[in-house]
Amino acid sequence: MTNLKKSLGHTNQSGFSLIEVMISIVILATGMISLLGVFGLALATNQGSQEDLIARQVASEAMESIFTARNTSQLNFSQINNVSSGGIFANGAQPLLCAGPTYGIVGVAGDTSSCKTASGAVCPNGGVECLNEPGPDGIVGTADDVILSLSNYTRNIAITPLNDSNGNLIPTLVQVTITITYAAPNSSVAKTYVLEEYISQYH
Repeated sequence: MTNLKKSLGHTNQSGFSLIEVMISIVILATGMISLLGVFGLALATNQGSQEDLIARQVASEAMESIFTARNTSQLNFSQINNVSSGGIFANGAQPLLCAGPTYGIVGVAGDTSSCKTASGAVCPNGGVECLNEPGPDGIVGTADDVILSLSNYTRNIAITPLNDSNGNLIPTLVQVTITITYAAPNSSVAKTYVLEEYISQYH
């Protein structure tokens, strides 16, 4: 009995020391901080992708309006040029205004700054084009809509005449370059999206 008590009294207990526990906590905390950084980067990338998608859509809309105006003879081919070259398209970067009554296409001198929301109200930030996103009820055009102003975007429509291989002007073909410049949310770095197409007098 005495020997049994002695053997029980001298039983070695193994476990983690305080230093080992502290090292484990530091390693775990480092991993968690890295994981939180990845989540933050994913959220920023997701927000930036929405801005990129809007820029592509705005550029495509302007390009399609030019082709449609040409196809329907709404514009003469000589009008598909910048104002400085005798056409109707404004020179330089312009805010995203809505199409005016004169030509019905964007990017021209007759654009209007009274863009409307889905409910009929004038868009914020001076009537610059805006997007309606559904609110909590999931329906566009109701009082809880989220209005996204596109005042941080500019559109530059540059129309360039083209020359043949001998340097002679091609009178029936021009290059249209639409550049959308925008700043991502919470960022001072401007991004650009460029869309280039050739448009001829004939369709």
